[in-house]
Amino acid sequence: MNIEDITRNALAALRPPPRQKLSEWIEGNVYLPDGVSALPGLVRLWPFQREIADAIGDPAIERVTLVKAVRCGFTTLLTSAIGSFIANDPAPILVVLPTEADCRSYVVSDIEPVFAASPVLAGVLGDSTDGRGRNTLLSRLFPGGSLKVVAAKAPRNLRGHNARVLLVDEVDAAEITAEGPPVALAERRTLSFPDRRIIIGSTPVSEETSYVLRSYALSDQRIFEVPCLDCRGLNEIQWKDIQWPEGQPHLAHYVCPSCGSVIDERHKPEMVEAGLWRATRPEVTDHAGFRLNALVSLLGNASWGKLATEFVTAKSDAGMLQVFVNTILAQGWREQGEEIDDAALARRAEPFSLDMLPEEVLAITAGVDVQRDRLEATLIGHSRDNAMFILGHVVIWGLPDHDTTWAALDDLLKTRFQHPYGGKLAIDAAAVDSGDGLSMERVYAFCWPRSSRRVLAIKGVAGNRPFIERTRQKNMRGALWIVGVDGIKAHLAARLTRGTSIRFSNTLPASWYEQLASERAVVRFTMGQPKRRFERIPGRQAEALDCTVYAIAARQILTTLNWDARVEALRNPEITAAPVVRPRVIRSAWVDS
Repeated sequence: MNIEDITRNALAALRPPPRQKLSEWIEGNVYLPDGVSALPGLVRLWPFQREIADAIGDPAIERVTLVKAVRCGFTTLLTSAIGSFIANDPAPILVVLPTEADCRSYVVSDIEPVFAASPVLAGVLGDSTDGRGRNTLLSRLFPGGSLKVVAAKAPRNLRGHNARVLLVDEVDAAEITAEGPPVALAERRTLSFPDRRIIIGSTPVSEETSYVLRSYALSDQRIFEVPCLDCRGLNEIQWKDIQWPEGQPHLAHYVCPSCGSVIDERHKPEMVEAGLWRATRPEVTDHAGFRLNALVSLLGNASWGKLATEFVTAKSDAGMLQVFVNTILAQGWREQGEEIDDAALARRAEPFSLDMLPEEVLAITAGVDVQRDRLEATLIGHSRDNAMFILGHVVIWGLPDHDTTWAALDDLLKTRFQHPYGGKLAIDAAAVDSGDGLSMERVYAFCWPRSSRRVLAIKGVAGNRPFIERTRQKNMRGALWIVGVDGIKAHLAARLTRGTSIRFSNTLPASWYEQLASERAVVRFTMGQPKRRFERIPGRQAEALDCTVYAIAARQILTTLNWDARVEALRNPEITAAPVVRPRVIRSAWVDS
């Protein structure tokens, strides 16, 4: 062997091995424990997950955007990608989730269990209680880098961390902060790294304002296509191609749009295994975008029959239908109209009232709006199938600082209404607005002693928030409940304009409908980003709308209501009215000693 051969072999020995694809690394190194997955053990990626993983791990691709449905395994991909960066390409890593609770849940329920179960990752993050103050639950150091998991809602969370790798989940659920969109703030923290990586995934919410849909539009826009077993044509499985016999959604099947062949669920794994991602904008080379619905998911609860059954249940309720469109079809929701036709709603009035309840009504909630010279309350009946019955509207005249005004409200909330089954229904929960600032203390004084009756002091807050959540502020003697009014208004508008799941008493005056339709949805730009919000139509009052929103919020806390027991109690009032015999308590003399 001459010197040239020796030199060539020596240099070949120094050449690093080919870069391993992220999908291969995941399937060879990441384990899911029992508490995280129904299929514990070494990860086996689904066919459509592999190219997403490889794009995340490809240093030539700066950005990855995933428009995703639920039941498609993105959390596993996210956790595995974090593990790969830590083990193979250490760097400062920043993970952004919508809220602080999301951050803690993700670390405790996903990152820590998966890392502990995977030998190559076990112990790399250290202990969040290392005693030296370097690590916390949401901030960990490792050789060559760090991992920080922060909430998007506070700008200060995004200012103090530089990162080469940025991963953002559920970006559409993140509220625009006072300093701008949280993703834009987070991306600024990556500018000092020429080899930065930005991975964004989310279920889309509103088509008009979705950040993830706008990001996908700037990518190479890949779609996952599967072959027909007959014509071998490649197509993306879309909802329009899922069909079923009339009245039998559990027998849903796929109809090939190319040749019309009917393909049963049992063939889906074979089709998905042979599926391919196709870039519809191949000229974009540094931004990989993926759009993935749940129709290709191989989970048992994502079969075409189960999804069709979910759709049939949801289609008559606009709120449930939006959830289906967002989370199953991975599509943004588009509202039908800008304004609600109050005259059309009034024409739907039916002969029922607080004095003549429909049989379907099994629970009642009230929403109370506080005005300068009166209290207004709307009472809503609720059925077990989520239908709502606007039973009546009551105006209590009197100043909010007079005890007699609140005594009248107390009498109203104590009223029991005769039910067709024979028993009487009480008001299960009431929400009283404390947000005007002038009567706040009087609302607190009224609600807090009545908290056992579910009389809630509430404050409406705009933005992307839960329908209702409890908060406890310092120096408070009771609970203040925060109501996400924008979310409820969007839910209400959708139900009013799509279907008839909200029904109206013929005792409601025309002015009540005008007030219910007093706001319209508009899109305004905040910090350069579109944001959907509700604005008052000039010249209209909004008391009926506010009361209805608050009553819907109050319904959300009735999570433990037993509908069958409620029916039984109404049918047999003489049994349920029997006095409760309390057990005799013998007090020990030792307690008093």
